[in-house]
Amino acid sequence: MTMKIANHKSLLVLLFILASWITFAVIQNSTKLRTALKLPFSLHHWNFVMKTQPEPPPNPIVSPTETALRIQRIMEKLDQLVPPRPFTNVSSTTSATHSRATVLSPRDTYCRGDRLDVLLEMRDHLGRRKEYGGDFLRARMSSPALKAGASGKVTDFNNGTYLVSFTLFWEGQVSLSVLLIHPSEGVSALWRARNQGYDRVIFTGQFNRGTSQVNTDCALALNSSAELCEYLDTRDQEAFYCVKPPNVPCAALTHMHSKNKDVSYLSKQERSLFERSNVGVEMMAKFNAITVSKCHSEKTVPVKRQCKFGMASTIPSGHVWKDTWNPVSCSLAAIEMKECLRGKFIYLLGDSTIRQWMEYFKSSINTLKSVDLHESGKLQKQLAVDLNENINIQWQRHSYPLIGSLTYSVKEIEYIAQVIDRIGGEKNTIIVISLGQHFRPFPIDVFIRRALNIHDAVQRLLLRSPETVVIIKAENIREMNVDVERFSDFHGYIQYLALKDIFQDLNKIKKEKYTL
Repeated sequence: MTMKIANHKSLLVLLFILASWITFAVIQNSTKLRTALKLPFSLHHWNFVMKTQPEPPPNPIVSPTETALRIQRIMEKLDQLVPPRPFTNVSSTTSATHSRATVLSPRDTYCRGDRLDVLLEMRDHLGRRKEYGGDFLRARMSSPALKAGASGKVTDFNNGTYLVSFTLFWEGQVSLSVLLIHPSEGVSALWRARNQGYDRVIFTGQFNRGTSQVNTDCALALNSSAELCEYLDTRDQEAFYCVKPPNVPCAALTHMHSKNKDVSYLSKQERSLFERSNVGVEMMAKFNAITVSKCHSEKTVPVKRQCKFGMASTIPSGHVWKDTWNPVSCSLAAIEMKECLRGKFIYLLGDSTIRQWMEYFKSSINTLKSVDLHESGKLQKQLAVDLNENINIQWQRHSYPLIGSLTYSVKEIEYIAQVIDRIGGEKNTIIVISLGQHFRPFPIDVFIRRALNIHDAVQRLLLRSPETVVIIKAENIREMNVDVERFSDFHGYIQYLALKDIFQDLNKIKKEKYTL
């Protein structure tokens, strides 16, 4: 019994380490923060981690009307966070070049553990002070030679000024960076444009017609007078549509692919805010690297508790040093991966960013063997097992919308909530869920409904199997200046806020913000 408990605790710590390492290895690091309704605007890699037994709801199955009201309430909160910021001329929008960054109480040398504050005074292109906040910023400190990095905490005073706070975690030469990703006017334009249409991505469905195939248009919403095939989850009210091919049944749909459509809901003036030269502009280019020393102190460094699920998160939550993640509030110990995963069933559900976990597991554990499921392509189900150690890891994609130019099979496509409802769950079961990237080009209500349905499925799972470990992994960041209207990280942050609101009712929910 003692060994089982030890193995279980080791698994939790390993997953903590793994999530942190993958985050640092896969994405380039970032932060942006805004204080509003106690929800800071920030640009991180975000994770929710849950291991909890929620209070039993009166009725676990939510009615369509109640779901619609929940969606409306969340959208109203988000609307308050992103108020309209109309402008008549680009010269009145925030300019990184004309804005001012001032290091408060500057010194020649800083001590490890000190806090360094930078005051930002935002100005427009004519040098006039901005009177409101909402700019989308990313603050970061780094020492490339040491393979070290951390994010800064950005506080928006909603009057055109911001305080950026850096905790100096390590010794050496440290470079500071604050990027203006989007001005507040651009943020407002992106939010308005996102919720205006479903047609930024075109889906093409392939139907079997005897010995041949026929292609038709498909979408989350189709404005067509033609006869449609409706693929509806009647319980959760999620639907996808295709134009019905003549004399072909709807059940004959077999494959799908997509491409971006040349459509924009931004004005010409708004689009100019997202030209390459206007995205991710450095605000601290004139500042030299600072020197951080050990500064011998009489203070005793407190011993940190061992990291575990359910611990409160800080901002920043930690830093990377020599390619190793070091959390602020707890300590991590190295654990042999195979030993930790022995006897575990791991479900990886979602997009390609969680499929990368599957690839990492397979490359790190040489006894983990892939099982041929007689499907081809990266978007098909994947299963890897170690029969001697009783390790079972499987990846399964989420359902529509699934964006990609490569054709993929939809014969067995299903919603994550349906998958979770089939999982028995117990202390050796771990479920990791990741979604968001494929939802960015569509109105936010699509993502909110999906997240609500997953929340309800997780709640049902934890009611029947409270020892099940559930991790909700939020999105990776993307290239800053590529296809901004469709895929800006601002959309990812808004989806993070929605997730945070949706899952707040589950007890002891852990929100890990991998801010690099």
